[in-house]
Amino acid sequence: MTHPTIIQGGMGAGVSGWRLARSVALEGQLGVVSGTAIASIVVRVLQSGDPEGHIARAVTAFPLRAMAERVYAKYYKAGGVAEGEPFKRQTMHTLKPSQELMELTVFASFAEVYLAKEGHDGLVGMNLLEKIVLPNLPTIYGALLADVDYIIMGAGIPLEIPGSIDKLSQHEACQLRVHVTGAEKGEEHFIHFDPKSVNPDAVAPLKRPKFLAIISSNVLALALLKRANGYIDGFVVEAPTAGGHNAPPRGKLELNDRGEPIYGEKDEVDLPKLAELGRPFWLAGSHATPEKVRLAIEHGAAGIQAGTIFALCEESGFTPEIRSRIIRALLDNKLDVFTDPLASPTGFPFKVALLQGTLSHGPSYEARPRCCDLGFLRTAYKKADGKVDYRCPSEPVDQYLKKGGEESATEGRKCLCNSLVANIGLPQHQTSGYTEQPLITIGDDVLNMKHLFQNEEKRIHSADVIHLLLSEVPGAALAHA
Repeated sequence: MTHPTIIQGGMGAGVSGWRLARSVALEGQLGVVSGTAIASIVVRVLQSGDPEGHIARAVTAFPLRAMAERVYAKYYKAGGVAEGEPFKRQTMHTLKPSQELMELTVFASFAEVYLAKEGHDGLVGMNLLEKIVLPNLPTIYGALLADVDYIIMGAGIPLEIPGSIDKLSQHEACQLRVHVTGAEKGEEHFIHFDPKSVNPDAVAPLKRPKFLAIISSNVLALALLKRANGYIDGFVVEAPTAGGHNAPPRGKLELNDRGEPIYGEKDEVDLPKLAELGRPFWLAGSHATPEKVRLAIEHGAAGIQAGTIFALCEESGFTPEIRSRIIRALLDNKLDVFTDPLASPTGFPFKVALLQGTLSHGPSYEARPRCCDLGFLRTAYKKADGKVDYRCPSEPVDQYLKKGGEESATEGRKCLCNSLVANIGLPQHQTSGYTEQPLITIGDDVLNMKHLFQNEEKRIHSADVIHLLLSEVPGAALAHA
């Protein structure tokens, strides 16, 4: 079985959007779209007037045309929302989501994958976070309807995902376990999804995509192979220098002088032992150079996953202004990357670029009125009356405390949901008059990429990146057959 050498990282909330994934797939490598908050993104694109009619084109391709037309009709706004006008929000995901939300999520996921795969036969995958459990099943099903080639998942231990993919490909009902804080011993909670609820006439099986688990240790790889409810096709081995969420250090948490988590020998993966497991693996986190691609293959890897270098490409979902600011700061030696142990409501370390005008900047963070109106990173908890509710340490502090949360958990927390969507030019304009600000996540090795922007235009394209990364790999295919 052959695999791509380069996996383009699945950077959250639209940075690895369909345009970037498609451009990578056209070069014979694995383009990856992010499934994170995909329904919110499609909702806002529709309310922006569906520029160039891309979502409308996905409607015509969707196998459940009436369902897609309902979604389009509800959210599409000709000419787009007025300047400063708030976007209409979809309802938040819960243990019992509405039929309307399920239809929206399935269609939005389909649209993203369909547009990435449109007009070619290259490989396209979807990246998801295990921690964002509530929308994952309908998101995966929508991707399957679009013939997705790979599902890639990290930020947790995705034991139940391979088996769920098996069932979804057969249009069978499935469930995922949901952790509920305060639940009694032996008490279990699940999120359920039945494809027949949105696709009642489905008969023909869908293609089962390959499943890659993102890991940070040999222990996790072995646990997944032993305990997962389905087949693991391979692993992405992510080092703590990668952008986005990082796995916490193993053992006692210690911070350096800057307040960042300290990683040590326990956090290094034994590649020879990993190779003995007999599954292909890709190395991620500061591997985006020709030499490191070659060395990864020499050490038994199928290749590498690279995110940051693709995030800086013209095809990425970053707005041109944000991408230009990052590159300008890099070239002026003013770019700093900080592994923030507090920023993410998940409790995982989260890597941010320290730039003024973003939530990494103290005054910008303090100026933001706290709210939780997207809710993807909320966690479930059991109330005194036995009912399940949801809370987020980034919501207003008084609300979090009323829900039984501890005040210490709110310190330094940032609203990733709103800020990451702002990164791609779709910020919410709150009724208070506040416009959501970005928060840039990027890997440590961005500081070694100045040489990529020495051209007059100060820009790079994904095809150039792929040709560069494969330049020391003998016989590497640089274009898809």
